[in-house]
Amino acid sequence: MTPGDIALHVEKLHTRFHELEQALADPAIYQKSAELKSVSQEHRKLKSLFENYTRWEKALAETAENELLLAEESDPELRELAEMDLQALKDECTVLENKIRQALLPADENDSRNIIVEIHPAAGGDEAALFAGELCRAYMRYAESKGWKVELLEENASELGGVKNVSFSLSGDDVYMHMKFESGVHRVQRVPVTEAAGRVHTSTVTVSIMPEAEAVEINIRPEDLQFDVFRSSGPGGQSVNTTDSAVRVTHIPTGVSVASQQERSQHRNKEIALRILYARILEAKQAEEAAKHAADKLSQVGTGDRSERIRTYNFPQNRVTDHRYNISSFDLPSIMEGEFERIIEPIMAMDSEQRFEALQK
Repeated sequence: MTPGDIALHVEKLHTRFHELEQALADPAIYQKSAELKSVSQEHRKLKSLFENYTRWEKALAETAENELLLAEESDPELRELAEMDLQALKDECTVLENKIRQALLPADENDSRNIIVEIHPAAGGDEAALFAGELCRAYMRYAESKGWKVELLEENASELGGVKNVSFSLSGDDVYMHMKFESGVHRVQRVPVTEAAGRVHTSTVTVSIMPEAEAVEINIRPEDLQFDVFRSSGPGGQSVNTTDSAVRVTHIPTGVSVASQQERSQHRNKEIALRILYARILEAKQAEEAAKHAADKLSQVGTGDRSERIRTYNFPQNRVTDHRYNISSFDLPSIMEGEFERIIEPIMAMDSEQRFEALQK
């Protein structure tokens, strides 16, 4: 898509933006919470798009001016400074154009949703459990850097300091849009702390990114839910609570079952279990719909199949590679400190480019 094509698409959206402003000026909309949320989100997204487009036009103009100045400048020091300014402007143009492209694509109904993240060790025993815990902490740091709210829902620790499983929610702006590419199998290659011979081991963990659901969205009847209570247990199965505070909820028609024992309150554990249950059922429902309408392989990229190996974290080579998009970052420690934008931003840019190409066919 050329700058001229982008300009035409952006111009067409001004009419829609004025319609949204008129809707928000009507006091009646504030009595309709669902409609207000939808209109407000669309209004905010378009406002952000226009702001980025204005900045992009300015950066393009400044880039052209600097290129002319550079062509006429002969002083070596001034040329070096001009070249640095020009590169910074080109980088800004690239970032802004990617954001604009993303905003112009057909919206994913889940992009503005909050999410529940589930991480489970797979192959690799204790080492997989350790990496699952590290990945969880890295995601939480990334969420904090984005200004998202983090809420731990469930965590079962392993004996060596890792996790047997962990679930947490992320709330904020466009959470799913950024995190949806994380679903799948994450592979780690490194020397485990328990390895005396210094050999590199390969372990895996599974990550599931589920958009949060409201009960009304999936039409769950109270009589379709079965609740069981039991005592919480810790590592090795020992009891960590003297009351039956842990809760398991089962959706009878689908057989989906979720247990929660994170909190001491039975009421709180029930609430957590239901949130995860709703998210799992919505995820299954949307995956079924996506499978029906998937026309080709491209349309299924990033759907989050948990059996798909999506990424490798190679510690000896200081490299993180996303296999779906063939993107690598050679700053693994920074990513494990929560700087996931180093891998997520290029993925989002490539994904939007592929989707644009598909729309032109």
